[in-house]
Amino acid sequence: MARLECAVPAGTDVRRKALSAVRKWQATIVEGKPPAGVRPLIAQSWERAVRHGVDPYRGRGPDPEPSYEVERRRRETKLAQIVDNLRDHLVSFADDGVHIMVITDAEGRLLWREGTTAVVSKADEIGLVEGAQWDEAGAGTNAIGTALVVGHPVQVFGAEHFVRTNHSWVGTASPVHDPVDGRLLGVVGVNGPALTSHPSTLALVTSVARLAENELTTAHGSALEQLRTVAAPVLARIGGPALVVDRNGWVAAGIEMRPPARVLLPQRRSDTVEHVPPIGWCQREPFFDGWLIRVDESEPTASTSLVLDFHDEPTVTVVTQAGMRRIPLGPRHAEILMLLAWHREGRSAADLSVDLFGDTAHTVAVRAELSRLRRKLGSSLIDHRPYRFPHWLEVVCDKPDDVSALLPNSTAPGVLTMRGSAAALGRLA
Repeated sequence: MARLECAVPAGTDVRRKALSAVRKWQATIVEGKPPAGVRPLIAQSWERAVRHGVDPYRGRGPDPEPSYEVERRRRETKLAQIVDNLRDHLVSFADDGVHIMVITDAEGRLLWREGTTAVVSKADEIGLVEGAQWDEAGAGTNAIGTALVVGHPVQVFGAEHFVRTNHSWVGTASPVHDPVDGRLLGVVGVNGPALTSHPSTLALVTSVARLAENELTTAHGSALEQLRTVAAPVLARIGGPALVVDRNGWVAAGIEMRPPARVLLPQRRSDTVEHVPPIGWCQREPFFDGWLIRVDESEPTASTSLVLDFHDEPTVTVVTQAGMRRIPLGPRHAEILMLLAWHREGRSAADLSVDLFGDTAHTVAVRAELSRLRRKLGSSLIDHRPYRFPHWLEVVCDKPDDVSALLPNSTAPGVLTMRGSAAALGRLA
């Protein structure tokens, strides 16, 4: 996870900070000067807002969706399973009379908000209403939209907001991801008057988002346990190694083998054998709300390739003889895969810490990210000690023609080095 960056550190004179932020916004947005003294996170977001054509005085988001559409989105999002948990932890904070709790989906559409009547009325004035779109493309720099872009917790204070009507607010937001498949589910946050800004709010919102993800992990564990119960008698009657997994490849039970935590399922099931990393060639058939996978001892000869797409929305596609699986990439995982494609000889955890953070103090965070990435792709597709693609894996990079467009929102030192190298495009696999 990225290091938390409070908009107003402890001990800061909030009023003076607010006035300074207004002067910087005036100089940069109105007068067109370089963003001197503006946090890089905010300056980069302002640049994106300008490219989106956002009106810095009024914004240009679409009209809020009607209540029936909001209800439909609520029913269809997995956030509905954890909304009570989020309320329990954040509504008490919002009950102070000056803050409002907000929850959006992955598009930045506001699905839930709660607070006192007074603060809800003030939120209405800036369009912070259920059904409204708060992504950067419509609302410019704001905690919700910017957190969706950068993929980590964000706090936006006063005139750091791109749109002037939001300058009297401070917003704090954190993305919530589905621990089962890694998908972005949405954003949880709190908003309130800028002069009430406090550094602990960022840690609070971040912790609540992680607790919510842990609740989803617990629920998934219960579902796997139910699948394990019905799988046990079936596996006992099967001759040879086999697994029962859920729809996302998480292993519920296995027999005659040491099963991994997760397998990488091809998008389309083959009628014959298919390659299932990391266990090899298998036969798969539906089993309750999952799959029964039998290991095929006679593995055909076929190659596996990894297609890395580094355009606007980075993805990785695993291609086998039986089919392919396309996986969206968050910002950090996209950076890691680009660095491994650049350094085919491999990188240690310390090397990647320097590449991603500029020093070797983050090896624990690097190992945690690589562990999540290997579970997502299949552990056989990324070796460790050092981390690298195995020699037998074909790696193809689908990259922009302009080297400066390589992950343009990334500030990782290793990626910055690549964007500054004329040979970067040719060196990527």
